[in-house]
Parts: sequence; C-alpha cells; structure tokens
Amino acid sequence: MTRARREQISPSDTPYYHCIARCVRRAFLCGEDEFSGQSFEHRRQWIIDRLVQLDQMFAIDICAYALMSNHYHLVLYINQQQAQSWSDDEVIARWTQLFTGPVLIQRYKRGEYQTDAELDKVAEIVAEWRERLMDISWFMRCLNEHIARKANEEDNCKGRFWEGRFKSQALLDEQGLLTCMAYVDLNPVRAAISDCPEASDFTSIQQRIWEYAPEADHTEPSPDKPVLKPFSAEQADSEFAIAFDPADYLELVDWTGRCAREDKRGAISSHFPPILSRLNIDAEQWLKAMQPSGIKPCRAIGHLDKLKSFAKQVGCRWLRESQQFYPLFNRSV
Repeated sequence: MTRARREQISPSDTPYYHCIARCVRRAFLCGEDEFSGQSFEHRRQWIIDRLVQLDQMFAIDICAYALMSNHYHLVLYINQQQAQSWSDDEVIARWTQLFTGPVLIQRYKRGEYQTDAELDKVAEIVAEWRERLMDISWFMRCLNEHIARKANEEDNCKGRFWEGRFKSQALLDEQGLLTCMAYVDLNPVRAAISDCPEASDFTSIQQRIWEYAPEADHTEPSPDKPVLKPFSAEQADSEFAIAFDPADYLELVDWTGRCAREDKRGAISSHFPPILSRLNIDAEQWLKAMQPSGIKPCRAIGHLDKLKSFAKQVGCRWLRESQQFYPLFNRSV
C-alpha cells in the first residue's frame, strides 16, 4: 500500500536517504534500445545538468549517484543547518531560479513599499519555501518533472514517463549509509556494463576517483558535475562531510567490485578493507548485499535499535523487509 512521504522520510532520525526512480512503457532513460535501435545516451547528461542546477538551489547534498538505462539511484543528505542559515533574501533568490513566485514576492524583490501585513505574508511564504528547499520530495519533483517533459517532447508523446513516485530508503547509521553508497556506485559493474569503478561512466564513484587522483585540479569542482558531499574521517558526525576516510571508501568499492560480480564466484579474499572490520560488518554478508538481488525494496536500512526508533517516529508498527540486513549488521546489534 502506498504510504505518505512523511511516513517514509524522518530527518530527525537520519538526514541520509537512498532514492530510486524508474521509467515505464519500455521507456529508456539512457542507453541503447535494442528493439528500436535508437540511442538515448544523451539523456544521461540531461540528468547531470539538472543535478548541477538543483544542487545549487537546494539544501540537499548528493552523496552518490548512478544513471542506468531505465532508472537511476541517488543517495542524498538533508542539510537542515544550511537551510536554516540562509537569509530570507537568499531563500527567495534560490527558489525563484525555477519558480516565478507570486506578485507579492516580485514586489518585495523590487523593493517596493509594502504594509506590515504584506511583509508578514512574505515571511510566511519564505518560511514555506525554506522547508521545501530542504525537502527531498521537492528535490525529486524538480528533477523528475524536468526530465519527463524533455523526454516526452523528444519522443513526441504524452503521459507518464516515470512508473510512479520515487522510492526512498532511510539510511539510519554508518553501516546502512556505507552499504547503500557502495551498492549504488557498483551498479554498472554488477550489470556488466563496466569492468571497474573508474570505467563506470555517469556514477559518483568515477567522479570521486577522478577528483581524488593526485593530478586532478582540486581548486574548483568540475562545472559539468554535481558537487559531491566529501569524505573526511576527521569530521565525524558533521554536516560538512561523510565520516569515512576517502581512501578507505575507494579501496572498499574497488575490492567489492572485484568480488561481487555474478560471473566471479571465487573465494572471498581474506584481505578485505579495514573499514569493514572497524564497522563490525561481516565480509561474506557484505558481498551478498552487493549482488544484484542484494538490496531489496525496504523502508529503511540500519541496526535493529535504529529501525525501531525510525518505525516509531514515522508511525509504523514494524519494518518487516529490513530483516534482510540483520546478518550484515548483527555483530554489533
């Protein structure tokens, strides 16, 4: 049964969420359609360009992304502190990059005289926009509607382009976040589209590898790529960075990519990255989670105590599907 988004997203429990959107009617988001022979590769850049734009508007940080042939994955972070730090004028400037806004706001921007009642109404509108600018639903709406309109125009058709609302999973702790980010980054490898993470085009892992390379220019982010939330083991529990060492994460994804391909059934190496040990994650269970069928649809990912707290917060009596992760995390429950 479809649930209201407020029952799926609870920023007080976690700011991290995994979002998935998938196409309908044999529609192709990207890639090559073998049935018609038509290429839709250029649509990947549509999504990247839109993410760059939305990243500059919203208080939503992008942690990971992967653009596949008929769906895409995003791991997002709700940066509430950033949104609350904006002035009213900055909120208006950000929101009106995409939306015109009412006449009252247009008059306010021009500095025309307004009564106290009008100024109170402006403050009310700005408060609503501030909430929307840190709302994942509005972020995904601005992304999906834009892509759907462009695709329908190109296909010369009308109707739904996406199969429905985007799916979301709450990532309740470090283990859940790490599991989901690695799963997203390795999508092209599992699908046999790429042989290694650095060759996985239109993924956050390829972007991170390029940015981490010693010869890369780190003075400014690439203008044609979204700004990714950085890693920093020195900023644990900070809104500024993901609390892992960047080298550890790259090593983990590379090691997992070598072991998790369906056509590679070899024994699990005993030299698994130390980050798994530090987080009390079993290497064998980790690789099972990285298989194509490893992460099944569920409302939230995390340890049992975190799941109970999340269920209570969103008004849900149980989260049955999340039991698939118990073997992965049970050593620290």
